[in-house]
Amino acid sequence: MLETRFKVIFLFVVLLAASLPLIAILRGTISTPFEADPQHAEEMPASSSATSSVQEGPIEEELVAIPAGPFVRGTNRGGFDERPERTIYLDGFLIDRYEVTNAQYAVFVKATGHRKSGPPSRYAKNTARMRGVNQPVVYVSWEDAKVYCEWRGRRLPTEAEWEKAMRGTDGRLWPWGNVEIQDGANWARVDDGFDVAAPVGRVRSDVSPYGVMDGAGNVMEWVEDWYQENAYMGSLDRNPTSPEYGTYKVLRGAAYTSSGSDLRITARSKMMLDFRDETIGFRCAKSSAENGQSSEGMVSENHRKSK
Repeated sequence: MLETRFKVIFLFVVLLAASLPLIAILRGTISTPFEADPQHAEEMPASSSATSSVQEGPIEEELVAIPAGPFVRGTNRGGFDERPERTIYLDGFLIDRYEVTNAQYAVFVKATGHRKSGPPSRYAKNTARMRGVNQPVVYVSWEDAKVYCEWRGRRLPTEAEWEKAMRGTDGRLWPWGNVEIQDGANWARVDDGFDVAAPVGRVRSDVSPYGVMDGAGNVMEWVEDWYQENAYMGSLDRNPTSPEYGTYKVLRGAAYTSSGSDLRITARSKMMLDFRDETIGFRCAKSSAENGQSSEGMVSENHRKSK
């Protein structure tokens, strides 16, 4: 009798232990930390980085005009998918100087009712440290990024546009030149005071010849194109577009978790378009002809949507 009772108790304990992960999963898919906080969109705390000790207001949205002309795309010193290195031509376009921020994305969420950025609660390790108004919005899928850009009257940049905006025309391997700087961007290599993504534009060395910020590090960025390993082999020499279909979308740039030797601006990454992660954000672009702006110089704008 005692042995039977022991077996029943033992079986109950085993079943309880086995059910705990399932309970956690089910609880985690109900809502995210952001969704559980209805005031998040209106009450965004200041940056929590180690170098930020005062409250800061939302940074102004700003577009940079990239002039029409040729630039060197790819490199023969990189991986197979970065080859061949060759000169291609792009029409003029505009691109966000900074990655889209939490504050900017919160306005979009409030205006449209789109899902908030944020992970299932079981993955929310760094969420509290990534809510600063001027930190890049993360935990957004390619589809989230696309809808946001369309709401702003813009679009995601093509892969070629992104590379030109970050690299310039002379074939450099990093935004600042051809000599790698250990702490040139917000990477995982050094203790730069940022445990997670830095407020946009904070790492002053990570700036392209056109003045576009945070291309080398901080967070990886979604672009328009489907990933194709040999995309450069047969693409057009003028205004190349995305392959017609694919399994993955392209991510460009490195993140604050990145280390190793493949941090050059030509490196290409890929991910499922519905994937969300704390290392992935985005910025928007716009064809110059769409708003009549000149391709010369820079354009700054205050973006105010009615609330």
